[in-house]
Amino acid sequence: MGLLTILRKLQLKEKEIRILMLGLDNAGKTTILKKINGEPTDTISPTLGFNIKTFIHGDYKLNFWDVGGQKSLRSYWKNYFENTDGLVWVIDATDRQRLSDCKKELFDLLNQERLVGATLLVLANKQDISGALSSKEIREYLGLDEIESHHWAILPCCAMNGENLLESIDWLVSDITSRIFLLD
Repeated sequence: MGLLTILRKLQLKEKEIRILMLGLDNAGKTTILKKINGEPTDTISPTLGFNIKTFIHGDYKLNFWDVGGQKSLRSYWKNYFENTDGLVWVIDATDRQRLSDCKKELFDLLNQERLVGATLLVLANKQDISGALSSKEIREYLGLDEIESHHWAILPCCAMNGENLLESIDWLVSDITSRIFLLD
Protein backbone atom coordinates (compact mmCIF):
# COMPACT_ATOMS: atom_id res chain seq x y z
CA MET A 1 0.00 0.00 0.00
CA GLY A 2 1.47 3.34 -1.08
CA LEU A 3 1.85 6.39 1.10
CA LEU A 4 -0.88 8.27 -0.78
CA THR A 5 -3.29 5.37 -0.23
CA ILE A 6 -2.53 5.36 3.49
CA LEU A 7 -2.98 9.13 3.71
CA ARG A 8 -6.27 8.90 1.80
CA LYS A 9 -7.58 6.25 4.20
CA LEU A 10 -6.63 8.47 7.15
CA GLN A 11 -8.45 11.35 5.50
CA LEU A 12 -11.58 9.22 5.11
CA LYS A 13 -11.41 8.11 8.75
CA GLU A 14 -11.20 11.74 9.87
CA LYS A 15 -14.03 12.76 7.52
CA GLU A 16 -11.87 15.36 5.86
CA ILE A 17 -12.83 16.80 2.49
CA ARG A 18 -10.50 18.65 0.13
CA ILE A 19 -12.16 21.32 -2.00
CA LEU A 20 -10.41 23.26 -4.74
CA MET A 21 -11.86 26.70 -5.47
CA LEU A 22 -11.01 28.04 -8.90
CA GLY A 23 -12.29 30.56 -11.42
CA LEU A 24 -11.07 33.53 -13.39
CA ASP A 25 -9.58 36.47 -11.53
CA ASN A 26 -12.07 38.79 -9.83
CA ALA A 27 -14.81 36.15 -9.72
CA GLY A 28 -15.10 36.38 -5.92
CA LYS A 29 -13.41 33.18 -4.68
CA THR A 30 -11.60 34.74 -1.73
CA THR A 31 -14.61 36.87 -0.82
CA ILE A 32 -16.79 33.75 -0.69
CA LEU A 33 -14.37 32.01 1.68
CA LYS A 34 -14.05 35.05 3.91
CA LYS A 35 -17.84 35.42 4.07
CA ILE A 36 -18.31 31.75 4.99
CA ASN A 37 -15.66 32.14 7.70
CA GLY A 38 -17.27 35.32 9.09
CA GLU A 39 -14.28 37.47 8.18
CA PRO A 40 -14.60 41.06 6.91
CA THR A 41 -14.93 41.32 3.15
CA ASP A 42 -14.17 45.01 2.73
CA THR A 43 -10.42 44.57 2.16
CA ILE A 44 -9.95 41.88 -0.49
CA SER A 45 -6.97 41.97 -2.81
CA PRO A 46 -6.19 39.63 -5.71
CA THR A 47 -4.87 36.23 -4.65
CA LEU A 48 -1.33 35.96 -5.97
CA GLY A 49 -0.83 32.36 -4.93
CA PHE A 50 -3.26 30.41 -2.82
CA ASN A 51 -5.17 30.55 0.46
CA ILE A 52 -6.20 27.60 2.58
CA LYS A 53 -9.24 27.86 4.82
CA THR A 54 -10.52 25.06 7.01
CA PHE A 55 -14.11 24.89 8.23
CA ILE A 56 -16.12 22.38 10.19
CA HIS A 57 -19.41 21.67 8.45
CA GLY A 58 -21.56 19.18 10.32
CA ASP A 59 -19.43 16.10 10.89
CA TYR A 60 -16.91 17.05 8.23
CA LYS A 61 -13.70 19.06 8.10
CA LEU A 62 -13.58 21.05 4.86
CA ASN A 63 -10.20 22.18 3.55
CA PHE A 64 -10.72 24.85 0.90
CA TRP A 65 -7.83 25.64 -1.43
CA ASP A 66 -8.46 29.05 -3.01
CA VAL A 67 -6.06 29.57 -5.91
CA GLY A 68 -5.56 32.82 -7.79
CA GLY A 69 -7.28 33.07 -11.16
CA GLN A 70 -5.05 35.51 -13.04
CA LYS A 71 -4.03 34.24 -16.46
CA SER A 72 -0.39 34.05 -15.35
CA LEU A 73 -1.33 31.71 -12.46
CA ARG A 74 -3.64 29.28 -14.28
CA SER A 75 -0.81 27.05 -15.46
CA TYR A 76 -0.08 26.37 -11.76
CA TRP A 77 -3.61 25.14 -11.00
CA LYS A 78 -2.54 21.58 -11.82
CA ASN A 79 -0.28 21.63 -8.75
CA TYR A 80 -3.39 21.63 -6.53
CA PHE A 81 -5.41 18.81 -8.16
CA GLU A 82 -4.18 15.88 -6.04
CA ASN A 83 -6.85 14.30 -3.79
CA THR A 84 -9.48 16.89 -4.69
CA ASP A 85 -12.96 15.76 -3.64
CA GLY A 86 -14.83 18.83 -4.83
CA LEU A 87 -14.19 21.58 -7.34
CA VAL A 88 -15.93 24.91 -6.83
CA TRP A 89 -15.86 26.95 -10.04
CA VAL A 90 -16.74 30.58 -9.29
CA ILE A 91 -18.05 32.81 -12.08
CA ASP A 92 -18.51 36.55 -12.08
CA ALA A 93 -22.06 36.59 -13.46
CA THR A 94 -21.60 40.20 -14.60
CA ASP A 95 -18.51 39.50 -16.72
CA ARG A 96 -20.11 38.62 -20.06
CA GLN A 97 -16.93 39.45 -22.01
CA ARG A 98 -14.95 36.59 -20.47
CA LEU A 99 -17.57 33.84 -20.58
CA SER A 100 -15.77 32.09 -23.44
CA ASP A 101 -12.52 32.10 -21.41
CA CYS A 102 -14.49 30.83 -18.45
CA LYS A 103 -15.95 27.96 -20.46
CA LYS A 104 -12.59 26.99 -21.96
CA GLU A 105 -10.83 26.96 -18.58
CA LEU A 106 -13.63 24.98 -16.92
CA PHE A 107 -13.73 22.29 -19.59
CA ASP A 108 -9.92 22.06 -19.58
CA LEU A 109 -10.15 21.36 -15.84
CA LEU A 110 -12.83 18.73 -16.26
CA ASN A 111 -10.55 16.84 -18.66
CA GLN A 112 -7.78 16.58 -16.07
CA GLU A 113 -7.22 12.99 -14.95
CA ARG A 114 -6.51 13.98 -11.33
CA LEU A 115 -9.90 15.70 -11.07
CA VAL A 116 -11.88 12.65 -12.26
CA GLY A 117 -14.59 11.91 -9.75
CA ALA A 118 -14.53 15.33 -8.11
CA THR A 119 -17.92 16.90 -7.55
CA LEU A 120 -18.35 20.18 -9.46
CA LEU A 121 -20.18 23.14 -7.97
CA VAL A 122 -20.51 26.17 -10.24
CA LEU A 123 -21.28 29.36 -8.33
CA ALA A 124 -22.82 32.19 -10.35
CA ASN A 125 -21.55 34.99 -8.12
CA LYS A 126 -22.45 38.69 -7.93
CA GLN A 127 -26.19 38.15 -8.28
CA ASP A 128 -26.72 41.38 -6.34
CA ILE A 129 -25.44 43.45 -9.28
CA SER A 130 -27.91 44.66 -11.88
CA GLY A 131 -27.51 42.87 -15.19
CA ALA A 132 -25.96 39.72 -13.73
CA LEU A 133 -26.59 36.61 -15.80
CA SER A 134 -28.90 34.09 -14.17
CA SER A 135 -27.76 30.56 -13.34
CA LYS A 136 -29.88 29.31 -16.22
CA GLU A 137 -28.22 31.69 -18.69
CA ILE A 138 -24.75 30.69 -17.50
CA ARG A 139 -25.68 27.00 -17.59
CA GLU A 140 -26.76 27.34 -21.22
CA TYR A 141 -23.83 29.50 -22.31
CA LEU A 142 -21.22 27.24 -20.72
CA GLY A 143 -22.93 24.08 -21.96
CA LEU A 144 -23.02 22.55 -18.50
CA ASP A 145 -25.63 19.98 -19.54
CA GLU A 146 -22.90 18.39 -21.69
CA ILE A 147 -20.94 17.41 -18.56
CA GLU A 148 -21.24 13.69 -17.98
CA SER A 149 -17.90 13.10 -16.27
CA HIS A 150 -18.75 14.78 -12.94
CA HIS A 151 -21.69 15.23 -10.60
CA TRP A 152 -22.43 18.93 -10.86
CA ALA A 153 -24.78 21.74 -9.94
CA ILE A 154 -24.94 25.46 -10.63
CA LEU A 155 -26.25 27.81 -7.99
CA PRO A 156 -26.59 31.59 -7.86
CA CYS A 157 -24.87 33.38 -4.99
CA CYS A 158 -23.66 36.69 -3.69
CA ALA A 159 -20.35 36.67 -1.85
CA MET A 160 -20.89 40.14 -0.38
CA ASN A 161 -24.14 39.38 1.45
CA GLY A 162 -23.72 35.61 1.79
CA GLU A 163 -26.81 34.75 -0.25
CA ASN A 164 -26.95 31.03 -1.06
CA LEU A 165 -23.42 30.28 0.21
CA LEU A 166 -24.49 27.91 2.99
CA GLU A 167 -26.95 26.12 0.70
CA SER A 168 -24.18 25.72 -1.87
CA ILE A 169 -21.79 24.19 0.66
CA ASP A 170 -24.61 21.92 1.89
CA TRP A 171 -25.13 20.59 -1.64
CA LEU A 172 -21.40 20.14 -2.24
CA VAL A 173 -20.78 18.27 1.02
CA SER A 174 -23.88 16.12 0.54
CA ASP A 175 -22.81 15.06 -2.95
CA ILE A 176 -19.21 14.37 -1.96
CA THR A 177 -20.08 12.44 1.16
CA SER A 178 -22.70 10.33 -0.62
CA ARG A 179 -19.91 9.05 -2.89
CA ILE A 180 -16.86 8.98 -0.58
CA PHE A 181 -18.22 7.95 2.79
CA LEU A 182 -20.38 5.07 1.61
CA LEU A 183 -19.74 2.94 4.69
CA ASP A 184 -21.06 5.45 7.24
